[in-house]
Amino acid sequence: MEGSLATPAPVLQDDALLRATRRRKLVSRIIAHGALILGVLIVAFPIWMTLVGSTHDAATIGRGDVPLLPGAHAVENYTTAWNEGGGRTRTTPAQVMLLNSLLMAVLIAVGKILISILSAYAVVFFRFPGRMAAFWAIFITLMLPVEVRIIPTFQVIVDLNLGNTWTGLIVPLIASATATLLFRQFFLTIPDEFVEAAKMDGAGPLRFLKDVVLPLSLTNIAALFVILFIYGWNQYLWPLLIINDRSMETIVVGLSKMIGRGDSQNDWNTIMATAVLALLPPVLVVALMQRWFVRGLTETEK
Repeated sequence: MEGSLATPAPVLQDDALLRATRRRKLVSRIIAHGALILGVLIVAFPIWMTLVGSTHDAATIGRGDVPLLPGAHAVENYTTAWNEGGGRTRTTPAQVMLLNSLLMAVLIAVGKILISILSAYAVVFFRFPGRMAAFWAIFITLMLPVEVRIIPTFQVIVDLNLGNTWTGLIVPLIASATATLLFRQFFLTIPDEFVEAAKMDGAGPLRFLKDVVLPLSLTNIAALFVILFIYGWNQYLWPLLIINDRSMETIVVGLSKMIGRGDSQNDWNTIMATAVLALLPPVLVVALMQRWFVRGLTETEK
């Protein structure tokens, strides 16, 4: 009489171990996704409430009775903020402040990139006395941001009569030790054979920069442009000090001036509409340049 074949014990143990491993992976995945979802909710909820608040009337928000769903006053609020400005005082229109912030951010980003490329190029590809001393002098300025040297910088701008000018607003912000350091580290990865080949072809320093270095640096330039654009867009202290002309007011400074001392003085619906408009340009820059941004931060092969 034939009996049934029994499953070997090692096989059963392997199956149990495999199931336990799968359960642990599933639990870990659930915890990880749960933490990510919670983080997204924490970050996104204030933005959602700002977006919702911008679609209701001032009375609804003033009562503290802000629903979680959009209202029916979106067109009215955004039109008012765009053409007249937000808050009860109706400061500079949002369209003017957005244009000023856009111009300031682009000029700061482009200026920082140009100066950083040239300074890093000189430090890496030229041999001159004091080359490394010049680099370390640039590097030390990382410890001296605008906020630290704000008083002497302001005094220099005032002495040069550059208050309420684009030159006075932008020039003190366009030097960047961080970008210089990043470009220097990238330029050091360019093989020496490229330099020798360019010399054999009769290419001078400017041609080598234009035909070899800059094409290789495009992804790094794009990544830095995103970071520096957001840096310029979020500037608050320096524009607040140097600009008194309402026609040159930036969106970040304008938003702070819209908020009065008491809640009863604030038209939160138009203030929130202006805040939403202020979010759009940086978000669009990041979204449109996301692929270049990631490649610039992760690519190592040139």
